[in-house]
Amino acid sequence: MRFLISILAVFSFGLHLSYAQIPKLSEDSKISLLTCAAGNELYYAFGHSAFRVQDNAIGLDVVYNYGTFDFNQPNFYLNFVKGKMVYSLTRRTFERFLFEYEMEKRWVKEQVFDLTLEEKNELLAFFENNYLPENREYLYDPLYDNCSTITGDVLKEQFGDRLQFNGSHLKNKFTFRQLVRKHLNINSWSSFGIDLTFGSNTDRQATVRQHMFAPYFAMRQMRNTTLDNRPFLERERTVLDYGERSRNGFFPASPLFWFSLLFFFTAIITYLDNKHKTRSKWLDFSIFFITGLVGIFLCFLWFGTDHVYTVNNFNVLWAFPLNLGVAFVLIWNARLPEWIPKYIYAVLGLLGLTILFWIFQIQIFSPINSLLFAILATRYWYLLRCIKLKY
Repeated sequence: MRFLISILAVFSFGLHLSYAQIPKLSEDSKISLLTCAAGNELYYAFGHSAFRVQDNAIGLDVVYNYGTFDFNQPNFYLNFVKGKMVYSLTRRTFERFLFEYEMEKRWVKEQVFDLTLEEKNELLAFFENNYLPENREYLYDPLYDNCSTITGDVLKEQFGDRLQFNGSHLKNKFTFRQLVRKHLNINSWSSFGIDLTFGSNTDRQATVRQHMFAPYFAMRQMRNTTLDNRPFLERERTVLDYGERSRNGFFPASPLFWFSLLFFFTAIITYLDNKHKTRSKWLDFSIFFITGLVGIFLCFLWFGTDHVYTVNNFNVLWAFPLNLGVAFVLIWNARLPEWIPKYIYAVLGLLGLTILFWIFQIQIFSPINSLLFAILATRYWYLLRCIKLKY
């Protein structure tokens, strides 16, 4: 019954907004930030942030959620790859919003802002203006413009320099890559894929406000934020009290397991090739073809999309795009062309350069890359040996 009343109240509220001015909140009203625990899916892995507006005097309890996307949007996956992903602001009852987190047993915490009545009404008007059809959509960016970064954007737009984000609680300031890794199992395909596609831009230290792209850090930041030199928060409470999700994966399904197998497989084949004075063309073709294909994809993300975080990606040094063409030379020619040794020395040099970039932290690579580098170095060395011994 209570759920039905809430729906009717919000429906009436929506109609009222459509045909009249935004209603005034009462003295008992509250505006708060909801922070939700991480989930199992990759797009839930970092948690979630949303605003709640509650006023029992006028029967209002709604959540303004800037993190809504639709899989059924035209060209959804293509737009995601190209960096043209559209998110939108939605408004729903608090009970409907909470239902999903109850079902998935994910904790939800609430931080109530210490605002005057006038400030509450101005913030509600801001949300409602954002919720207009012509304003509710925005171009999503996972690091710079998401449901959590908007928390800081909205509050700063409303309160300007009166609102200060204090960074004293950040004993160590992290890079974007480090912040992402805090929410993922490093030995997972999602973490490996993110490290592969993220460029060196993500290895610079994030500012205090940029840390807020992660909802957990946005929640902590609210505790260290002031408005007119007084604490911004009135109080905090736990709405749903569940434990943090486990990030332990199944090792036989992990990239470390499979790339370890691939390394030992490559080492054994190379040993047998050397023993029998032959060359496994299919193995060389596979290595060059896959690394070249990966390199072309990374170049597309760098130069052909609007993503900021995929530029300056030095993974293209070891996943060299020209390997794709060389793969066919290695499998179609009985005798390798004279220029192949120079090419192998070049890609070996690029592999060494990649390792130097890693050592000097120009770009941080996935630890799994160590196995890939070992595989490439093993086969590059053997190709040079084959050319020298002419077999």
